[in-house]
Amino acid sequence: MPVGVPKLPDDIPDDIYDEQEETEEPTWIDLYDRLYQERALFLFKELNAETANHLIGLMIFLNMDDPTQEQFLFINSMGGGVMHGLAVHNTINFVIPDVHTLCLGLAASTAAFILAGGSPTKRTAFPNARVMIHQPKSSFIEGYMEEVIREMELVLKLRAEITNFFVQKSHKPFWMVYEDMERDTFMSPEEAKAYGIVDRVGVPERKKGKEPK
Repeated sequence: MPVGVPKLPDDIPDDIYDEQEETEEPTWIDLYDRLYQERALFLFKELNAETANHLIGLMIFLNMDDPTQEQFLFINSMGGGVMHGLAVHNTINFVIPDVHTLCLGLAASTAAFILAGGSPTKRTAFPNARVMIHQPKSSFIEGYMEEVIREMELVLKLRAEITNFFVQKSHKPFWMVYEDMERDTFMSPEEAKAYGIVDRVGVPERKKGKEPK
């Protein structure tokens, strides 16, 4: 078996396998390539242009490959660029199949926005996971005053749009959500569900035949 980057044997259709010799070596493919075939996608690091474009490309390709199969986006991320998050969010709503969003560890900042943007009834936070929301911030540090003013106008518009998004999900007053997002607000899975960011808390089913001691 290959060592180093995790790899798995690629599935070979039965009709092809029957025609091949039993001694033929299996084809090994990258672990994540194999998972992509099962419609499993991952946001496990900071959301930058490369990460966002990777996810967008995969979602669109899988949509074109088979629009009847649902996609699953697993999240454990500190967030990242708000414009990249908007692009992923828009893609989730663009593709035909439903997109499950599942928070395994942390969905913070833009990652929380993506988590909440999953298909209705198919957004999950697992036990011990955490969700954090706050206002988008400007990455602009230096520049001419006119440029700073233009960027501040954009940031204020984005703040209003994202705040309104969470207002719709939580059914809370705008001022209450705005205050929550003025600071880093961390939520347990149950709190995230009450806030409308997820639909359920994922509790693994007990294996059959095993009872708690």
